[in-house]
Amino acid sequence: MAPSLTETVSIRAPPVSTLKADAGFNKENLIGYKYEKEAELKGTDKQPPASYPNYLPVWDNETERYPPLELFEHYDHGKDADPAFPDLFPKGQAETDDITPFIGSEVHGVQLSKLSKSGKDQLALYVAQRRVVAFRDQDFASLPIQEAVDFAGYFGRHHVHQTSGAPKGFPEVHLVFRGAEDRTGAQFLEQRTNTITWHSDITFEKQPPGTTFLYVLDGPSTGGDTLFGDMVQAYKRLSPAFRERLHGLKAVHSGVEQVNASLNGGGIARRDPVTSEHPVVRTHPVTGEKALYVNPQFTRHIVGYKKEESDALLKFLYDHIALSQDVQTRIRWKPGTVVVWDNRVACHSAVFDWEDGQRRHIARLTPQAEPPYETPFEG
Repeated sequence: MAPSLTETVSIRAPPVSTLKADAGFNKENLIGYKYEKEAELKGTDKQPPASYPNYLPVWDNETERYPPLELFEHYDHGKDADPAFPDLFPKGQAETDDITPFIGSEVHGVQLSKLSKSGKDQLALYVAQRRVVAFRDQDFASLPIQEAVDFAGYFGRHHVHQTSGAPKGFPEVHLVFRGAEDRTGAQFLEQRTNTITWHSDITFEKQPPGTTFLYVLDGPSTGGDTLFGDMVQAYKRLSPAFRERLHGLKAVHSGVEQVNASLNGGGIARRDPVTSEHPVVRTHPVTGEKALYVNPQFTRHIVGYKKEESDALLKFLYDHIALSQDVQTRIRWKPGTVVVWDNRVACHSAVFDWEDGQRRHIARLTPQAEPPYETPFEG
């Protein structure tokens, strides 16, 4: 199987059926990193040491597998926000720049870690409206990891990824990591013509994420940007008749393939994989906007459709999303950047265009939100 460019590298581990507390093995002895840990700690001829070694990935944060996720009552704090954003953007301090009319903004002069409760509420609303926001010159990466985890926990229950590495002691932090000795870019492109994999995160869960945080630790000298697409505008671009036809449809989203890929590559599975049915068009609980909610990474088929029918409809929607560059934006990673986006109304893809042998180390905090739902078609 081709290496994944959007998921973290794995370690050698027993099959999923044996990952139990009483399995009679020492997980510490199973840590066989596919990245060169020494090169990350000491650097290479071309790369300095990792800027944040405390964020290097491990896969031994727990002694037994996690139980299935249980449903919980989610409250979106954007409902409590002042739409004038006085606490998020104090007068004379904040500078905002909209990248496109519909999606993407850059913000300077706001320190996320110092936001009050009201400021956090307004952050949730602002991000829902702008889809994705890059906050520059942030101190997130330098905070004690627990402080970053606590900050993001205000926006929902933390998701623990089923296969990825995380900083030691902090399984809530999902790491997107390519080490200084990594050479998988060229290998991947031997099998593919491009590296774009549009998706929303973990849509196979019963309660996928809402307000989500991604912050850079180390990045290549150039390249490695992230693309984001506005799924509200993608929905609006469709004809009224086509939009009406999509309402009422549900699609199956699956995490099985991700777990199988991890295990087949010598990785781990923290939980038994799940599948979920979600509406093809979902409604945002705060803005009331409707958005397309399918993606080629996790969506498998339309419920009730025959295979050829489902494949044709999904291919049209995937192509529509990928080709609509006028509802997309591109975020460049710079030191100190924290990107906040709403996974309910935006999809994204990493761009693997940097030179092999450069480190790309990014941390994600992924608060879960409400189960996806739709409201009636309004024409």
